[in-house]
Amino acid sequence: MTQTMPSSVLPCCTFRVGDDCFAIESALVVEVLRGGDPVRVPLAPDGVLGLVHLRGRIVPIIDLADRLGVAQRAGRRADTHLVIRLQDDWYGLIVDEMLDVIDIPVDGIEHPTASSGEVPGEPRVGVFAATDRLVHILDAQRMIQFLVRQRTQSPTRHGVSHG
Repeated sequence: MTQTMPSSVLPCCTFRVGDDCFAIESALVVEVLRGGDPVRVPLAPDGVLGLVHLRGRIVPIIDLADRLGVAQRAGRRADTHLVIRLQDDWYGLIVDEMLDVIDIPVDGIEHPTASSGEVPGEPRVGVFAATDRLVHILDAQRMIQFLVRQRTQSPTRHGVSHG
């Protein structure tokens, strides 16, 4: 009798932004917050809606629709924050709806090919065909790196010097 080794899986939280479904590694998720408006910050990088105070931490809130170039639905309420942890930093990601926690088979993820024109820094690293929808797999580190690049690449913003 032959024993089949289970393929490795990537446990992910899935959520909707606009009409699209996305997934992020569930090990990175701290919690899901509903309600509460972020405090606006002057000269914040594009895509950062503001900050929230969460258990003694200041957490930047990022608009995923803006970051991913997804069309926003009319009447969208930006009140669901998926809080993730990268190293020692926490980030809140605005999502339209939390869906499920699913195990995605690693060998079932379709990765971008050279001909599909992978864009450096693009947070979408693959697609998984679930039974009822396509799920875009996101790399959280790439998703957050745009904030750092915006801060370091632009010596001035809106005519104000940062030096």
